[in-house]
Amino acid sequence: MKPTVLFSDVHLKTGEDGRAHRTDFVRFLESLGGQGCERLICVGDLFDFWFEYRHVCFSGYFDVLRAFAALHDAGVELHLLCGNHDFWAGRFLRDEIGFAIHPDQVEMDFGGKRALFFHGDGVNKTDQAYRVYKRIARNPLVVGAFRMIHPDWAMRIAQGVSHGSRTYLGTPNPMDGPEARALREHARGLLAAGAADIVICGHAHAPTIETHPAPGGEGLYINTGDWIGQRTHVVWQNGAFRMERTAK
Repeated sequence: MKPTVLFSDVHLKTGEDGRAHRTDFVRFLESLGGQGCERLICVGDLFDFWFEYRHVCFSGYFDVLRAFAALHDAGVELHLLCGNHDFWAGRFLRDEIGFAIHPDQVEMDFGGKRALFFHGDGVNKTDQAYRVYKRIARNPLVVGAFRMIHPDWAMRIAQGVSHGSRTYLGTPNPMDGPEARALREHARGLLAAGAADIVICGHAHAPTIETHPAPGGEGLYINTGDWIGQRTHVVWQNGAFRMERTAK
């Protein structure tokens, strides 16, 4: 059985400071093609910043975009859930690269079981500032106004916002952080209510595969961790999920 590969929080950057990370990630993508991957699902924050203009795209991501397009041309099914760093993903990634774009949550089938996917940003109810920011940033009027900014300036603004976000949300051990706790509790509630058989998210940078009570017995909660630091990803094959790490 060909594998399905899940990952999130790659936080790809443009420019020289992100080149080594992009190169390593391209190698990872190429290895998946060599393994005969059937389905590739990014659970958000593929980019540290992505915004779609009508006639241009960020050239600094060209090597990665080319690798994804090659996978799509080889028959790999590509999915991208929008995270808090790339929730403006749209037409270009869909029509030119081949991604199925999921702006919010989406349900997929895994061997007859219902898997509910979402990135995880905004689940933590104590982070009111971000929840307000998310509503504003997705407003069509705000998106239209931001599109008037030159792409080079937009990238500079986004890099500053991104750095501030990581500093604010950073914790020495992501597994014990507020985002990880909030996501685990949210997943536990969804599984207990029978909303899904499997809940899969990212965002917290806290790699997890664990069972929780569900109406049919046990449900599964998965957090894919991150590819920016821990380089974790999840593989589904022969009816089972396993966590893997890519060596640096």
